[in-house]
This record gives sequence, C-alpha cells and structure tokens, in this order.
Amino acid sequence: MVNFVQVLRDHFVDRLGKRAGLRQHSIAVDDAGTIINFWVPKHKKAPEEKQKHAVVLVHGFAGDGMMTWGFQVGALAKRGYDVYVPDLVHFGGSTSPSPDRSVAFQAWCIAAGLAQLGVVERCTVVGFSYGGLVAFEMATAFPVLVRAVVVSGAVVSYTASMNDAILRRFGVASITDLMLPDTLRGVARLLTTAFYKEPWLPRRLLKDFQKVMFSNRKERGEMLEDMIIKDEAALPAPVFQQNILLLWAENDNFFPLEMGKRLKEDLGEKATLRTISKAGHLAHLERPCVYNRSLKKFLDQVDAIPSSN
Repeated sequence: MVNFVQVLRDHFVDRLGKRAGLRQHSIAVDDAGTIINFWVPKHKKAPEEKQKHAVVLVHGFAGDGMMTWGFQVGALAKRGYDVYVPDLVHFGGSTSPSPDRSVAFQAWCIAAGLAQLGVVERCTVVGFSYGGLVAFEMATAFPVLVRAVVVSGAVVSYTASMNDAILRRFGVASITDLMLPDTLRGVARLLTTAFYKEPWLPRRLLKDFQKVMFSNRKERGEMLEDMIIKDEAALPAPVFQQNILLLWAENDNFFPLEMGKRLKEDLGEKATLRTISKAGHLAHLERPCVYNRSLKKFLDQVDAIPSSN
C-alpha cells in the first residue's frame, strides 16, 4: 500500500529542493561514522559572485530538513542566498553510532559538516523548535561561523519547569509521549495543536506520517530527555555577539508568545521580536509568505552590516 507521506517526502519535497537549485550530499563528520545529510547548492559561486551570505535551516523534532523548510528554500535561493539544509543526527539521512544525545553534539555535527562544505564564517542559522536550541548552541560555540540567528518557537535552554508546563498544557505524562506518539490519537494531537487553524487530517494520513516521521525512537527519546535542564542548573542567557531575530507565532501552543517576549528581554538589545498573527507553532508552514517576508527582511539587514573580519 502506498504511503502518501513517503511519496510526499520522496517526490514533492525533493522537487522543491531541486527547483531551489539544491542537491543532497552526505558528509562523514568524524572518524566514528557520523554521517550528516545536507541539501546544498548545486553550483558554488565564485568569491567575486557572492553578494549574500549562507543561510542554514535547522529543523525541529517532527520532521527532517526539507519536510520542514520546503516553503523557505526556494524563496531564499531566489533572493540570492546560498541555502544549506541539514538533517539532524537520527533524522532523515543523518546517522551516528555515538551515544551522545546532546544539543551540543548536534551543533558540532552541523558545524563540522559546514566546514567540509567550505562554510566557515558569517552564516545565518535559522532554527525552529528543537532546531532553535541547536541554533543558539551554534551561535555560542562557533561565533566566527554564525553571523546571525533566527529562532522560532524555542528558547536558549529548555528547563524542567518549562517541560512541566507543557506536560500540563497537553495532558501528557512525558515529553516523549507528546513528541514521539505511539498512537494515532497522539499523532493527531501533536499535529493539530501545532496549527492556529486546526487542519482536518484523515486517519490514513496520520498512520502514514507516524510510519515515516517517527523512526529511531530510542535515540530521539534520549535526545528529548537530554535537552531538559534542571532549573537550578540553567544559566542566564549568554551575551550573544550575533544579531538575533525571534520570529514568533502569536498562537504558539508549545512556546506561547509570552515566552518569546521574556526571551527578548533576556537577550537584550541584540534581539528583535517579530510576531506572526493567526499562526501556531508551525508558522513557517501555516503562513509561509508572512514568515518568508520577515526572514528575508532580516537577512537583507544582516547583509548590509559591514563585516568585522
């Protein structure tokens, strides 16, 4: 029986990537056998042709790179940006034998892959949800690589109290129950609550989505547990060198807008908060044109800033 989500992933999303001038490329980033799958520009520009910097799009927990960013890659490539879309470890085509489940490991793997692709400085990292945690970690650990950061629906550190609040809000026992559902009812809850306007999702589509998008359950469950920080161990938000855009949905059920406002205050003058009305957690999919306009405006502003290198 045809799996419609697999067909979408293998053909429609693949076509979006290719129309944006991207190709898939797998990179071994360490000697242990960690492989990171990227969508990368098909044709490298010569240094004299480059007018805009590279943009790296980091996905969240209920998808892979192109399933998450299919509506953004074309808009950014058309604008002249070199777009890189990695799959996080244990998602899509990325694998690793390492027992490390930390956000820091994910950030290191992406940075190592980018280095092999020749991206070693002045990129903007765009992170959604769990990918936002990775984006903030990359900005902290690799300040030369990361020139600017865009984050949607994520925080710098995901604390135990934040986790408890989400569990109460959704009526689940653990973050794994929410993010790695093993029932169709759980899949429906995860997807429908991520939108402002609740979509109608047929049972067949939910079943297909569960089969395709929730693989590597053991590794991903351990990643979810590892990202939770005890409140007393959480440090104040670091003083970032980079300009930061918090691109927040006004109706995000996972990370409500109030969290975005508090985060902006914590990050200080380097951060700008822009909101998207009538959108939920998946604002980049639900209102892609609005999301893309704000994203492109920020990226153009970053390009206008003289490099200090």
